[in-house]
Amino acid sequence: MERVGEKEILEALKVVQDPDFGKNIVELGFVKNVKLCDTSVSFDVELTTPACPVKKELEAEARKAVQAIPGVETVSVNMTSRVTSTVSRDELLSGVKNIIAVGSGKGGVGKSTVAVNLAVALAREGARVGLFDLDVWGPNVPTMMGARGQVGVVDGKMQPPVRHGVNVMSVGFFLKEGQAVNWRGPMVHHYIRQMSTDVLWGELDYLICDLPPGTGDVALSMCQLIPPTGAVIVTTPQDVALEDAAKAVSMFRTVRVPILGMVENMSFFECPHCEKRTDIFSSGGAAKAAEKLEIPFLGGVPLNVDVRIGGDSGEPIMVAQPDSVVSNRIGDIARTLAARVSVTNALLEEESQLGKPVVWGKPE
Repeated sequence: MERVGEKEILEALKVVQDPDFGKNIVELGFVKNVKLCDTSVSFDVELTTPACPVKKELEAEARKAVQAIPGVETVSVNMTSRVTSTVSRDELLSGVKNIIAVGSGKGGVGKSTVAVNLAVALAREGARVGLFDLDVWGPNVPTMMGARGQVGVVDGKMQPPVRHGVNVMSVGFFLKEGQAVNWRGPMVHHYIRQMSTDVLWGELDYLICDLPPGTGDVALSMCQLIPPTGAVIVTTPQDVALEDAAKAVSMFRTVRVPILGMVENMSFFECPHCEKRTDIFSSGGAAKAAEKLEIPFLGGVPLNVDVRIGGDSGEPIMVAQPDSVVSNRIGDIARTLAARVSVTNALLEEESQLGKPVVWGKPE
């Protein structure tokens, strides 16, 4: 196999395009550790996330491209990942590569349910994930994750419990049953800072932050203290929810946080007995709104009783029924979201190299 070298291998792999970046995997620098031995070739394809939505397709295309080279008989493709980040966090959450804010314009749209299941879905893909419950006035994450009263202390810092492969932290861990949080802006600001410095979050690829409804103190303090890589907006399909979702998009744009996409929760209900579909909250509204707002539509999640049961029992549907229709939909959304994070980081890096550094958390 003397006539085949690394140059020929890389040239052949240029036909493999990553649809999210719009470039080939050689140009993107994904191809690593090319090795040739007689008629065998092996190499790594290092993606920007373990949750890449086209990982299997890229692997198959890469193998096919190299296999077509005359003289090559066997091809071994090792798919790896290294999650990217462009935000430098020297003090707060220094070990976290990407912070993803999950917000909504109004309550009752299932924002926390979506945040919980997205966190679990990313962890199941092999990512290192944390879940930060910033809904301080309605901290339901401990219940939904089945993680009440499990905070440890190591060297004077809080050790978040790990549930379903996710590091979890919430003010709910420190409240008595039925106790309300009566905080104004300065207390919220202090809480976010404390949870960012006094919690051993560890090295994380993604920290999912579940925000309270609306566009108030928590969201603004978060954007200032721990600037997100981007935000996900959760809504239901009806006009009233979509009006408020547009306000959440506007708020994040004002503080220059990229919008990673919109999720339509409770898209439709399918009767488990007769399989008849009913659009209880209308349907398709989020896709239309996303198009109007010029942001990505990440997907829709149907209304399903098992989602509610999972949230009440501490076993999210991604855990309780990982192969269900709903879980498959959430998994697709999580992989699409991970791709959007990678593309956003690439765009921000490109802007920075062009001399237009991104200023985070400051109003225009």
